[in-house]
Amino acid sequence: MTLKEVYAAFGGDYEDVLGRMMTERLVTKFVLKFPNDKSYELLCSSLEGEDYETAFRAAHTLKGVCQNLSITRLFESSNNLTESLREHHVPSKTELNEMLEKVKQDYDLTVSAINVFLESNPQ
Repeated sequence: MTLKEVYAAFGGDYEDVLGRMMTERLVTKFVLKFPNDKSYELLCSSLEGEDYETAFRAAHTLKGVCQNLSITRLFESSNNLTESLREHHVPSKTELNEMLEKVKQDYDLTVSAINVFLESNPQ
């Protein structure tokens, strides 16, 4: 699997990130670090504990990482959640669960594609 195929698999914009980082080697370096970022775990645990301020910061960080790496699908879902939590506005439990479920699906898809890439291209 190529890096371009990974980006297609997780709904990213390969040309955009390549234009920003200039080399596939640099993109690969940062994409492979993505699964180790703790923002997603912090987001989930903060929402579970109803710590919405920390959840907002975690969602905002996740959104920023996705934006920088052009992980478009996950950027969009994490951005929706970030904006819903902005300024201590907490949506209903149903809305919050729906948004978090979308983030979880997009995150799992992203990490799964990265892991397939890693298995086919051992570092």
